[in-house]
Amino acid sequence: MTTKPRAKKFRIRRSPAAAEDRETGTAAAPRSAAAAAAQPHARPVPQGTAAASAAAAAAPGKAAAGAPLSGMVSSPRETSMETDLEAIRREGLTGRQLRLARRMAQKHNLDATSDFEAVRMLRERGIDPFARANMLELVVPQNKTQPAGTPPAPGAVQLPQTVPAGKTNLPSAELSPAERRNREIQEIQRDIARRRRRKLSLLGARLAFFVLLPTLAAGIYFNTVATPMYSSKSEFLVLKADSAGGGVGGLLSGTQFATSQDSIAVQSYLMSKEAMLRLDREAGFKAHFTQDWLDPIQRLESDPTNEEAYATYSRNVKIGYDPTEGVVRMEVSAAAPEAAAEFSRKLISYAQEKVNSLSQQKRADQMSEAESALEEAEAQRRAAQERLVVLQQQGSVLDPEGVVAALRQQISNFEIQLEEKRLELAALEDNARPNRAKVSGAEADIRRLETVIASLNNRMVDASAGENSLANLRIQIQMAQADLATRDLMLQSALQQVETTRLEANRQVRYLTTAVEPVPSDEPSYPRKFENTVLAFLIFSGIYLMCSLTASILREQVSS
Repeated sequence: MTTKPRAKKFRIRRSPAAAEDRETGTAAAPRSAAAAAAQPHARPVPQGTAAASAAAAAAPGKAAAGAPLSGMVSSPRETSMETDLEAIRREGLTGRQLRLARRMAQKHNLDATSDFEAVRMLRERGIDPFARANMLELVVPQNKTQPAGTPPAPGAVQLPQTVPAGKTNLPSAELSPAERRNREIQEIQRDIARRRRRKLSLLGARLAFFVLLPTLAAGIYFNTVATPMYSSKSEFLVLKADSAGGGVGGLLSGTQFATSQDSIAVQSYLMSKEAMLRLDREAGFKAHFTQDWLDPIQRLESDPTNEEAYATYSRNVKIGYDPTEGVVRMEVSAAAPEAAAEFSRKLISYAQEKVNSLSQQKRADQMSEAESALEEAEAQRRAAQERLVVLQQQGSVLDPEGVVAALRQQISNFEIQLEEKRLELAALEDNARPNRAKVSGAEADIRRLETVIASLNNRMVDASAGENSLANLRIQIQMAQADLATRDLMLQSALQQVETTRLEANRQVRYLTTAVEPVPSDEPSYPRKFENTVLAFLIFSGIYLMCSLTASILREQVSS
């Protein structure tokens, strides 16, 4: 049993080429053979064209041998070609990419019926039409040289030509696309490496000029030119006298916070121009740093100004205050160890005098205020006492209150006697025949008592009325006595304040104690050659880095 062939697609319509071959018969094959024999040195026909010719030549013979077919079955190759074209269409290629593929197919002499066919044929030959190197090859002009005596090809069609037998064929100087691409890639790589080497060399030159040369100069100076400097270190404290006072002052009296202000004041004084001028007057600071054997950077010019000398003083005298321990640390540098120790001792003596002057000024201020308050209290008490004496002298009575009390007591006594006489007279008059003599005596006594009481009352009235009365004088004297008592209390308070201030001033005494005495050093402390050279390298590197970054940023901003 024979199984019929099954085809996925039938070609119903005949192509014009197949119809022409059917009409011409088998004459196409001898014609093609004759053409091939006539041009033995011609280019080989592309595979697609040869296959099409063979199919066209075989088709009439089959048609003559059997009955005509209603359709033509596509070969597996054609089916795969169409499938590949469908896959290429689904890739979504742009018009520019398709044009590039057609131009690439024309460059490689491929007969493509469409842009997608060109892509498929190039990929079958292992050529990527969209590679950058292949795109660049399209710009390279084609080699249009032909052998001598060969007629030019008509139009744009390039037909196979014969080569004359008299000339010797030499290898072509034209490179293949792959070799040309490799050569261009190598040239690009060599150019990148050359530019990289040039940039590295320029970078090295800049680093050598801006970093290494200044660092080398600094190292040479620190190692050979710089004058060795000797330092003398010392430490001292500003202490306060012990006190038993309570409160916050008593709590802080034994700590460094009680003398922090004085220590800071001493530090500021030692770093001032006043201390430098005094050190120059007493120890010759300027003369020491104007010696000829010092290096030019550390040496002062002859007859320097105070500002120049103070700059050198600030560079060679370093004073620091540690608030956690309350210690003032001082380091003095000089060209000679004995000079450094002498300068340090002088500065410590200046600090001690400054501390004493600060405490004396504070004590004087406190005592002056207390003494002035005491003098004022004494003056006011003396004035009150003088006023009392004047009031007592004006009335000629030392005790007006006693005089008034005596008068009242006498009036009371006489009134009692008067009442008794009146009672006696009433008793006598109660008799039927009273004794006239006794009655007359009682009446006379009553009259005398009434007269005395009236005179005493008049005297009392005269002493209690008017500006110079005993009552007014008594009131003034009482006020003067109260004022005198108040002034006495104020005087006692002022005396107590003076004593308290004196004790507090004694507790406020500050004194300076030296913890570490300055000692001349045997070896120079400065310059620190290695550390200073490394520091110079880091400084120059940082400056170069900042300048490079700034220049790059400015260049980028300007170019954008």
